[in-house]
Amino acid sequence: MPDELLALAAEAGECTHCSLHQSRTHVVFGMGAPNAELMFIGEGPGAEEDKQGLPFVGRSGKLLDKLILEEIGVTRDRCYIANVVKCRPPRNRDPKPDEIASCRPYLEQQIELIRPHVIVTLGNFSSKLLLDTDTGITKLRGRSYEYGGAVLIPTFHPSAALRGGAEPLAKMRSDLVRAKLALAA
Repeated sequence: MPDELLALAAEAGECTHCSLHQSRTHVVFGMGAPNAELMFIGEGPGAEEDKQGLPFVGRSGKLLDKLILEEIGVTRDRCYIANVVKCRPPRNRDPKPDEIASCRPYLEQQIELIRPHVIVTLGNFSSKLLLDTDTGITKLRGRSYEYGGAVLIPTFHPSAALRGGAEPLAKMRSDLVRAKLALAA
């Protein structure tokens, strides 16, 4: 990991800007190739992520890994994976606006340092934050957007596909094919 990204991870590891630091086991900064062309951004760590200090390592992560390989043809280590908030919200509740605001500078700096060609936002929180909208993921997905020189492709969070079955899963697959095409452009 380049020095600037390591320094940012260390800074995030000491963060006490919001109340989430009080109950975390680990800060889940992000993982993957520091020069990745493809970046995934989720909502926040769950229980398994908090335990291991790594993003998307639970059931949602296993599904994400499978979809990335099947639809884009790459493995997790060739991507970069991060979340909007770096600490687990208690009982997996939604992150609060002040928590999102506290972590936003870390995420923005991660994007700036990695400089991905394509960003895939997973679910409402990352999609709404980066697109600066109140529109939900159901209406946002299925299209590509420009974001700071990158192509941003919103899709469902893998947990929605685990809960919702075939329809959200098929739509996620379609969105990941869109990401693959954007990578090739």
